[in-house]
Amino acid sequence: MVNCYSFWRFRPIPLPRKPSYFAEDVTVIIPTLDGDNETLRRMLPTCIETEPREIILVTIDANLKKASELVRGINDRLIRVLSIPQANKRLQTERAIPEVRTKITVLADDDVLWPETLLEWILAPFENLAIGGVGTCQRLQRAVSPTWQQRFWNFFGALYLERRNFDIAACTYMDGGVPCLSGRTVAYRTCILQDDDFKYEFTHETWGKYQLNADDDNFVTRWMVSHGWKTYVQYHPDAEVQTTLEDNSRFLRQCLRWCRSNWRSNLTSMFVERTVWSQQPWSTYAVHLTTLTAWAALSDFLLFFTLYEGTTGLSINWRRTLLGVLALLVCVTKWIKLVGHYRRFPADILMFPLSILFGYAHGIIKIYAMCTLNETTWGSRPNADTEDYLRMMPPPQYYHTPKTVDGKEEAAPSKTEPNGVPSNQHELHQLQVQAFQQGMLICTF
Repeated sequence: MVNCYSFWRFRPIPLPRKPSYFAEDVTVIIPTLDGDNETLRRMLPTCIETEPREIILVTIDANLKKASELVRGINDRLIRVLSIPQANKRLQTERAIPEVRTKITVLADDDVLWPETLLEWILAPFENLAIGGVGTCQRLQRAVSPTWQQRFWNFFGALYLERRNFDIAACTYMDGGVPCLSGRTVAYRTCILQDDDFKYEFTHETWGKYQLNADDDNFVTRWMVSHGWKTYVQYHPDAEVQTTLEDNSRFLRQCLRWCRSNWRSNLTSMFVERTVWSQQPWSTYAVHLTTLTAWAALSDFLLFFTLYEGTTGLSINWRRTLLGVLALLVCVTKWIKLVGHYRRFPADILMFPLSILFGYAHGIIKIYAMCTLNETTWGSRPNADTEDYLRMMPPPQYYHTPKTVDGKEEAAPSKTEPNGVPSNQHELHQLQVQAFQQGMLICTF
């Protein structure tokens, strides 16, 4: 009930009469694996139409030529192409951050479509100097003339995004909390991303004994909270991006990846960093804790079981009536977040019972994800897992510098990663400092 009220009360921040930020204050970073594919070809023109200062496309060395040819074909002076040796979204993003020379950085996936009005709406909240990150609402790009199979899986994907929009709007209204500023399209103050501490932690996050290079958007969202920055979400049609999800059984693999990411990030938020308990108490209760408490099949079974056992003294007709009322209430709770979707696509109402069954089955995915948190595979995108080992790997070994007999220090040999990057802690820190100095920006541009 609280979330329903807060969702109804939520309002996006309106466009200012005299804005301090304009499209020319924005650089867009787009990590991409292929360098050239159909979704990227459709995405770039929508991005160009918003007229940012620059678009930085970051691919891998093997696809640099393809990406460069794509940009030349588009023939747009806004786009610059960079590359790194191996595919990893977090590392690709980190490669581009020092290159930014604008006040605001927008991070975007290569499979989204933007409305022409996106930048002006995503910039509006930054008039509040306390806000460091701004997210967008998202809708599914539904297949044109879909097969029954595509329509089946599109339905579940669309509902996933609808629930997400509902939760982030409600939580933003209550206490400013956002479960995750989705990397599909999100804006940050550049000075935050170029901060030396941020850049180091962004590339050195750990999960247990492993270095974690997945879950980049979750990390940045937690960084906002733990470092005192406020966030906001522009839930408005003019700030709505369209994205693609799998329209076949690979959608289940996407769900598995999202579940693993939620487990890792929410556990870190609640029990390692713990800042959310004091800064975003409602969001912690309504979203983060549900990682541990939301098990639809079990909770619904217990509701019906306890009602049935607790009414043994009533007649069978009364018991059936009460069970029917409870069934109606359960359906309402599962319906309420999805009203917006059913308004836009009334025919999907016929598949509402399937959404309930999928919610029960999702518990199995969630349990499996909990048992495999050290896995980071995508499993749903061609070539996306070629270098999956980079997403979670043993941290580099740091050596203690030995001393000689006369007290002088001898430098220990520097160990290197397979791609030739020094893993010696001091050398790595120096490289990061140099990169930061070359691209140094402060908030007062």
